[in-house]
Amino acid sequence: MNQTARTTVTIPVELLRNMDEAIRSGRSASRNQFLAVAIRHELERMQREVIDREFEGMADDEVYQNESRRISSEYEHTDWQALRVAESDS
Repeated sequence: MNQTARTTVTIPVELLRNMDEAIRSGRSASRNQFLAVAIRHELERMQREVIDREFEGMADDEVYQNESRRISSEYEHTDWQALRVAESDS
């Protein structure tokens, strides 16, 4: 069971109205559920941004680029084999 904590938030009236409409229309079970899902989605989005920034750095990382080329070269033959098999199955 997830632990919960009680808190108070202040949000713009228009957001509250829209949230309540989502609940009335059955798109969410409650304000608590709606807020928990919205917060979870925002935290996941923020985490994806962190990961994306880390990947951006790889584009200029010479060590990473050399390793990527080496691995690609090692598997080039099997990639061609897989392509041939896929084409023959079509």
